[in-house]
Amino acid sequence: MHYVIIGGDAAGMSAAMEIVRQDSTAKITTLEKGHIYSYGQCGLPYVVGKHVTSSTDVIARSVEMFRSKYGIDAKTGYEVTSVDPLSKTVSGIILQTRDTFALKYDRLLIATGASPVIPDWEGKDLDGIHTIKTIPNTEAIIADLEHVNHVTIIGGGYIGLEMAENFVGIGKKVRIIQRSNQLANIFDEDMSGIIHQEAIKQQVEVILNEEVQSFSGNHRVNTVITDKRSYNTDLVLIAAGVKPATDFLKDTGIKTIRNGAIIVNGNLETSIPHIYAAGDCATHFNRVKQKDDYVPLGTTANKQGRLAGFNMMGQKREFKGIVGTSIMKFFELSLGKTGLSEKEAEQLGIPYETHLQQVNDIAGYYPGREEMQIKLIYRKDNQLILGGQIVGGNGVDKRIDVLATALFQQMSISDLLDLDLAYSPPFNGVWDPLQQLAKRVRKN
Repeated sequence: MHYVIIGGDAAGMSAAMEIVRQDSTAKITTLEKGHIYSYGQCGLPYVVGKHVTSSTDVIARSVEMFRSKYGIDAKTGYEVTSVDPLSKTVSGIILQTRDTFALKYDRLLIATGASPVIPDWEGKDLDGIHTIKTIPNTEAIIADLEHVNHVTIIGGGYIGLEMAENFVGIGKKVRIIQRSNQLANIFDEDMSGIIHQEAIKQQVEVILNEEVQSFSGNHRVNTVITDKRSYNTDLVLIAAGVKPATDFLKDTGIKTIRNGAIIVNGNLETSIPHIYAAGDCATHFNRVKQKDDYVPLGTTANKQGRLAGFNMMGQKREFKGIVGTSIMKFFELSLGKTGLSEKEAEQLGIPYETHLQQVNDIAGYYPGREEMQIKLIYRKDNQLILGGQIVGGNGVDKRIDVLATALFQQMSISDLLDLDLAYSPPFNGVWDPLQQLAKRVRKN
């Protein structure tokens, strides 16, 4: 059995390693466009911010290890340009020599991930304009920072906010330009306001409700031009989102959703027999929405990849879905979100109510307590939990994971009250902050 995997990062190599563990006779070929395998993309902002010493520190396993220790034919610089499901052939270009290649497969996994969105702005190819998705991207930014005083970040989502913190941490002045009316659009406006206040506190300039139109400069960018004004800068980071890297599949008959993410079933199978997909190039079944979704996260990519490996071998393993859980650090704040926001509940036509409360992370009388703002979203008719957002200091991670577990198990507000959660004054109050909110909701 010849397994061919397109993509050498989280989903692809999780699948490859599962096949290696289960089938010692398997022939595995992995095709990676770049030259680095299996690294933690989420750690890259912290390499720029010098919290992580080197970009090599985020590499989990080297190409050489996959080849010598695990017997995987791990190819680098191989760009796949087409897939022929009828002949079961993958074709493309070897980037170093520009020679073409064609490989036959018995089972194929598409794990190509996602690519940064770069709108067709005039001047986008000027020096000093960057994205951050790969280790070479990261090293290019670091090399370019030596004579840079001011950075403009386009996009106020997770990557934009993480990079803002890390640029400030190494002494750069930072501006964020966001085309919508708030930072961190996955949060509701009342929670995003706290994030905005933290940005201002940390002297990050925030520009809302403006759309970038072009860049100017003599070989190197020095001006960002929006639909309202112009801004001088020394370096630009485009963090305007990502899109599934699936353009090469257009003529294959593989079904996708509107943004190009490959539609997969619970076993990670595509609409074409013997072809699987996983990670940031695929859809993710959302247990709260009860439909396919697209929430590209490293955790999901690794889980889907692992299960795809089992299913490619004929060992049926179902991907149970996501609830849309994420967390990030933004200066002195932790930002956690799981399930639906108010905006999403409205779009889905779900009758909902919310409860918002400021609470302490530990017992109120114990020194060192920190405040957090918690927002619960639940169904109006049966109080089934729909989502939660938490912004604050210590303790956000614990509570967002409890909420994620509650969502995964389709729990109600009453169920939240019944949970047996750990208590000791240095760690919690006798009623956990989530249960404090649940009590208030039940009273109403």
